[in-house]
This record gives sequence, structure tokens and C-alpha cells, in this order.
Amino acid sequence: MTAQTKVRRFSVHARHVGAHHARVVVERTFEAAAVAYVEDLHPPGEDEISVIVRDVDTGHEQCFRIDLDTGAAAPCG
Repeated sequence: MTAQTKVRRFSVHARHVGAHHARVVVERTFEAAAVAYVEDLHPPGEDEISVIVRDVDTGHEQCFRIDLDTGAAAPCG
């Protein structure tokens, strides 16, 4: 089983709010965790949202900007 196929736990929160608003998401990749988080969250009037994704086991973090219309994820810039 490779790192890309192993299911992991991620702590995910919107970049504009604190980590105390994080939700644990179980997914295979950082990007999948980011998209799963925003599937239930669609801020009114927003076209995109940036989220911080942290691997619960390693503490490694990545930031993604999610297009709320298409669900496409890209690294924060």
C-alpha cells in the first residue's frame, strides 16, 4: 500500500478561521481532504475558499484554494 492509497486522518479548517474550528476528515490525500471539507461548506457569496489541511499523524500541513463552483483544488499562492 502506497502513501497515496493509504487512508489517513486530516485536520482541516478554513484559512480565515482558527484551527479550533477544524474538522477531522478521513481521506487518501491532502487534496481529497480539502475538497471533502468544503463539500459541506459553501459560504454564501463566495467563489473560492482557502483551507489548511494537516496530517493528524505527521503534523505536515498544506494549504489549498478550492473553487466552490468546480471543486478544483490548487495550492495557496
